[in-house]
Amino acid sequence: MNVSLAGDASRSRRSGAGLLLLLGSCLPILGGVLIAPVLPRIAGHFAGGANTALLIPIVLTLPALMIALFSPCAGWVADRLGRKRLLILAMLVYGICGPLPLLLNDLTAILLSRAGLGLAEAAIMTCCTTLIGDYYEGQARARLLAWQTIATSLSAATFFMVGGMLGEHGWRTPFSVYFIGLLFVPLMQLALWEPLRAKASQSVLPAAMGTRFPWRSLSVICLLTMVATLGFFIVPVQTGFLLGHLGIDSPKSTGMAIGISHAAVFVGALSFRWLSRFGPGLLLSAAFLISGIGLLLLATAIDYRAVVIAVLINGLGCGLMLPTVVNWALSSLSLEHRGRGTGMFTASFFGGQFASPLLVMALSGAGGGRAEAVALVGWGVLLAAVFSLIAPRLAGLRLLDPIAVKGDMALH
Repeated sequence: MNVSLAGDASRSRRSGAGLLLLLGSCLPILGGVLIAPVLPRIAGHFAGGANTALLIPIVLTLPALMIALFSPCAGWVADRLGRKRLLILAMLVYGICGPLPLLLNDLTAILLSRAGLGLAEAAIMTCCTTLIGDYYEGQARARLLAWQTIATSLSAATFFMVGGMLGEHGWRTPFSVYFIGLLFVPLMQLALWEPLRAKASQSVLPAAMGTRFPWRSLSVICLLTMVATLGFFIVPVQTGFLLGHLGIDSPKSTGMAIGISHAAVFVGALSFRWLSRFGPGLLLSAAFLISGIGLLLLATAIDYRAVVIAVLINGLGCGLMLPTVVNWALSSLSLEHRGRGTGMFTASFFGGQFASPLLVMALSGAGGGRAEAVALVGWGVLLAAVFSLIAPRLAGLRLLDPIAVKGDMALH
């Protein structure tokens, strides 16, 4: 009876921690989407200043760049300082730096606050994903990672609308949402525990402790992750422009199309729970194939209906793709390397997010239009589908999770 009660308490504690980590994973998404609707008002407020046209877009994208640059460092610190300690410190910095533009009247100072926010987001995303890998294994981990993709995708759509509604009351108002980081500090202090410290106190070392860092496998995974996010962020960034070329300039129509894409991401991520047994190579190949077809259809769409079908197909592929790469990354890492490895994965994810619009801009400026650039990205995603079939062997099949090993053996 006591054993049963203890097991129930342990499951309840783990469930509460999982929910908190899912919610925490959504906060870095706020860095960009929350203030996107008020960028024109920020530009109007600082009109006439030096380099305003250049600096205003950086206000939006700087946090993503900071995540891409500093997530590996955050992972290294997490492996040494402890995941929980770094996560709580990052939440505190998030809750302080995020709302600072409520008080600032200098654009350079606002950029510095956004840089601080990005540093905090790098640690938050890295630590939340690392702790999911620490707390869960096998199918339980696969299920939670699928929900992480769903939660972050839905939160992006939600925060975009919230930012727009709050922006009606002034361009500063959306920044007040960042105070939510301070609410997470006591909650995480109470609900989370430090897995590295728990292992040490039990004097139990996992069999993989003392192994070398898996550079080979992580390099392959991070490359595929960057390609995945390059394609994933085509829809939210480029759909409005492509609709404009079709003579459809309604924000409502654009929002509906992007919302349908997010709904498809939800379905694709849910399917990962049941398809994970097929292994990362086959799953990623199928996901890239579906996503690439969606991008090619989007680039050649001739009316709104065709655009909706294209983004729906792309969303299904992306929804399957994202939990697959993160589960593969976590399954390749031992406890002692999980923070640094997750930091590398996070850097590749947000690096792809930051580079996606720049790549489309560069391809468009090379002689083709925006639609042609999206088509080229689509062909690149299709090439990734072929590469994914051999990727597990190139990565050395270094999988520590029993479920992941079983799935990959099924592939080969």
